[in-house]
Amino acid sequence: MDLNPVLNPVLNPVRDLGEFIRDQRTAAQISIRGLAAKAGVSNPYLSQVERGLRRPSADILAQIAHGLSISVESLLAKAGILENAESPAVVSAIRGDAVLTERQKSALIDIYAAFRKEAESAVALPTSSGDPAGNADDPIAKAEDPAGNAEEPARNAEVASKPTH
Repeated sequence: MDLNPVLNPVLNPVRDLGEFIRDQRTAAQISIRGLAAKAGVSNPYLSQVERGLRRPSADILAQIAHGLSISVESLLAKAGILENAESPAVVSAIRGDAVLTERQKSALIDIYAAFRKEAESAVALPTSSGDPAGNADDPIAKAEDPAGNAEEPARNAEVASKPTH
């Protein structure tokens, strides 16, 4: 009886993961011994992982990801442990770029996530002192309008241009 039709769907993801790890290791120009030392696993174990003979735990995958300087999330997603969350088109495009290394992809995604977080927190900040333009704590806005009358720039200019007696 041929077990390949039954076992292939189970074994292929493990083999694919092993190939992915080996590809990342060779792209980073790290020996199997070097990666094993960085990841805190034995050489034979890492070799078995790369050949698709073993399926490492999430903890071991995280250690391997750190050893390769790639994102833990991408390796866990590749292993099927972590579901790929709905990601913005930018992140999908970065992940799909065949030219970039995993390290470069990870760096770009981290930078993008930091910018998004900064922008989202800026949008979520409430305005203070009833300033609808959000300029109450903005030093540039205060410098441009030291009197704090941003709503009436034409009137302020008119008053400033009248001579005082």
